Amino acid sequence: MEIMVLGTEQNVEECRTKFGLSHTYLHGTEVEQLKSVSGEKIVFDFLPHEPMADLLPFSVPVFVNSVNTTLQKWRQGNLHSTVFGFCGLPSFVNREWMEITICTKESIPVLEKICSQLKTKYKIVKDQTGMITPRVICMIINEAFFAAESQVASRSDIDLAMKLGTNYPLGPFEWCEKIGIKNVCRLLDSVYRDTNDARYKTCALLKSEAGN
Repeated sequence: MEIMVLGTEQNVEECRTKFGLSHTYLHGTEVEQLKSVSGEKIVFDFLPHEPMADLLPFSVPVFVNSVNTTLQKWRQGNLHSTVFGFCGLPSFVNREWMEITICTKESIPVLEKICSQLKTKYKIVKDQTGMITPRVICMIINEAFFAAESQVASRSDIDLAMKLGTNYPLGPFEWCEKIGIKNVCRLLDSVYRDTNDARYKTCALLKSEAGN
């Protein structure tokens, strides 16, 4: 299978690690390149951009990085069974399960076929800003920044406590470094705007270190 990856070299490497070396990987850096994608290909679009009406519907299956919005909003009501939402934040692609959002139930057979070809497990999750795992992890990171801001413990001690006490694979500050502090801040701000839930209000220390 040919996989077009729109994004960075890191995004290409994440896909290659996740889906294996039996596929051909094409690299693009501009969303306009979607216009020329055809044939037996699929696209993983990591680029942050607004929907492009002249590209809808896509001629090939496209996974769009919709973690900071919803697929419905991204699609602006133009539903199509070959467009899926996924989390394109660093470190979220190469996991055992991929969280996927869909537009319509007609998308499910298409998704099943693609994931079978990619030999990857997936879960269809609610089409909500932040999805599930990204939302939870970024909220944990936010709480860790609140703890650091209040001088509850050092960052290294907070990381160690979370790994030993909850069996997390990474501490919240280690997670933040992998995901990227600006990405964490953006996701929290997006979820807070969408829900108006105080749990997602970004810690001032996190905002400051993210340059916001």
